[in-house]
Amino acid sequence: MTMMICHRYLLATLAIALSIERGTAAGSHSSWRRPSCNSFATTSENTRCASSSSSITDDALNLPLKLRGGSTIADDGEITDEEEEEDEEEEEQRKIQQQKKEEFEKLSKYRTEQQILYQIRSTYLSEMLALRGVPLPTITSVSTADGDKPPEKVDWDCAMCTEEDPKSCLYSFDAEPNTKVVAPLGTDQWISLSALNRLRRTDPTKVEPMWHSRYSILKSWFADESEFSMLQHVGVKGFLVSSVLLDGGNGLVLRSLLIMTVLSVIITLMPLLEFIVGRMIVSAPFWAQWTTWGRVVRAGFPLKLLLGQLAWKGVATTFSKLENNVREYIVDMECEILEESVPLTVGVDSVEEEEEEEDVSDEEEVQSEYDNLD
Repeated sequence: MTMMICHRYLLATLAIALSIERGTAAGSHSSWRRPSCNSFATTSENTRCASSSSSITDDALNLPLKLRGGSTIADDGEITDEEEEEDEEEEEQRKIQQQKKEEFEKLSKYRTEQQILYQIRSTYLSEMLALRGVPLPTITSVSTADGDKPPEKVDWDCAMCTEEDPKSCLYSFDAEPNTKVVAPLGTDQWISLSALNRLRRTDPTKVEPMWHSRYSILKSWFADESEFSMLQHVGVKGFLVSSVLLDGGNGLVLRSLLIMTVLSVIITLMPLLEFIVGRMIVSAPFWAQWTTWGRVVRAGFPLKLLLGQLAWKGVATTFSKLENNVREYIVDMECEILEESVPLTVGVDSVEEEEEEEDVSDEEEVQSEYDNLD
């Protein structure tokens, strides 16, 4: 690079010398063809000729010289070939980087495709070897269809939700203070005991999805045959409310008792009803509406059948509402029984209950010893 710059400076110097020499030769040639300024002109004319020749020489020196390769050199010594070479080098580097990037992308794509093919071949070979009796895992053995794995039975923990120790609730975000909450043993997924019992009575299909169907809550906590059942703590009152009224015959016992109660009330009030109906039939306002209800009495059987169906539907709807109200009242009663009877297993109150149970058992042992001595 240094040698090239030196050569260019030498060429520039030679070009300047040649231009000066040409200017001198042209001046001598013009003086040969016409008289010089010194011989035919005055002193002022000589001065003007000298100034014009000097200005021509200065203009020639100030002109830029174009050298081979397209470079331009001015009197300030600036060289633009260096910038052009730098631009070319940067362009070459960009091209090289782009080429390397494309090669890396191609290589990554090739390796990914080979990895996928390797996995597919491995899976295929495992399936073929498993068919021939080789003990290898297959797609069928490592995959489990949705719903094939049954929920597992689990024990429960019970704690008291207080203002000092609040508990979260899966059903209502935060449990009410001074209420009991339960959760699967070893977890902190609490839910209010009353909310859980009310949910299993209104919509049992939504109970186990509260824990992502991992635990068999209904069969573990509310079944009589389960060792983790909460109903073993409710006593006789809870047994009558839960097992007889609500669970007996899938609600048939409650419905039958409600029908019998309604019929008993009707039979008890039958004399009063007969008196009211008799007075209404012989009343003047009733017979004043003969033109209205007389058409129904004299109508054909299909219309009477339709009116009877509408009346039965109204009675059934009213009875269904009455049954739902009674059932809700009994469910609330069951929730209160569970709140009172289910023991605490987490917290300070649970320790106190255990100490009370130990004291009672100690007293029973002492009493039994005295009885044996007597």
